Amino acid sequence: MASNYDVVIVGGGIAGLSLAAALAGKCTVALVEAEQSLAFHTSSRSARQLIPSYGPPVVQELTLRTLELMAARDARATEPILTPRGFMLVGDEETVSAEASGNMHRITHAEAMDLCPVLAPDSFTAAGLDNGSFGCNAPLLLDEHRRTAEAAGVDIITGAKVHSAQRLGSGWQVGAGTEGFQSGVVVNAAGAWADELAVISGVEKLGLQPFRRTAAIVNVRNPLTPETPMVCAADDSFYFRPEGKQVLISPSEHVPSGPEDAKPQPGDVESLISRLNSVTTLGIQSVDRAWTGLRTEAADGIPVVGFDAEAPGFFWLAGQGGYGFQTSSAIAELAAALILGTVEAESPESRTAEQLAATRWSIRR
Repeated sequence: MASNYDVVIVGGGIAGLSLAAALAGKCTVALVEAEQSLAFHTSSRSARQLIPSYGPPVVQELTLRTLELMAARDARATEPILTPRGFMLVGDEETVSAEASGNMHRITHAEAMDLCPVLAPDSFTAAGLDNGSFGCNAPLLLDEHRRTAEAAGVDIITGAKVHSAQRLGSGWQVGAGTEGFQSGVVVNAAGAWADELAVISGVEKLGLQPFRRTAAIVNVRNPLTPETPMVCAADDSFYFRPEGKQVLISPSEHVPSGPEDAKPQPGDVESLISRLNSVTTLGIQSVDRAWTGLRTEAADGIPVVGFDAEAPGFFWLAGQGGYGFQTSSAIAELAAALILGTVEAESPESRTAEQLAATRWSIRR
């Protein structure tokens, strides 16, 4: 016999877990995850940096709200989620000018060198700095969402891949692993598998595309100080930041992929090390570990949040791209309000919801 809930969330990454915590105690909720552990894919492979100047305007707004909510949480807690860590763009004048936005301000070449002395002086001519950027304790945040949800009665079921979902009467019947669920709302927080879940559910897919993004933790001859900002090439060809006495590096690749447990491609990390050793004096000596995550994006690069127009009760919470953690609390707050029906017409929340709505592409229907 199927278990009955108001909401079934499919996906146990940052999107699904933050929504489960936001809905906890307000309705009955089950969260189902295909893997044996939560946050197994992209959410465990984050760069852990929240950057208010990163992304289109609506993403920047959601980032600022997320930072506000996390800062309020940190003010009450003994262990912080947020740690101040600046974000610096470097490149040529034209590219930095095109990419600098929001909270970012231009700084001089000398100021950039003071902030990150390992940069080769002739490797860039312009720079921008976002001092409102923060490092994020992602494992702590994920675990706190899980504990909040479970404490309020949310059922979390892992190792339960959805194999069937259909609309029956006024609700949904979902089969996941050996379990059956009935609910009024199904939330598609399946990340790279979001379009696959739509097809299983008989819902038209949105054309969400996963893209590869590789990162590695490396040992270096010249460690960065803890105060060093995250440094990103304005042409999006690399980034690096301190990771204790080591350094986190990424080639920032944006290569289409199918939904999968992504792994680094041969040569990706090695090529990046060669590049960084030519534009910095880090002196990268060895790789401690490397991984690849999938950043799933909608065609316009904006997250998809809202009910499907033609499938009552099917709620999209997908396409977060590289903005998953930095928008997570604000998106969960908005998604919970949409599901519970508490968003007022003509409110700031309703205007944000319109920008994120699953029906925003006229070409879709």
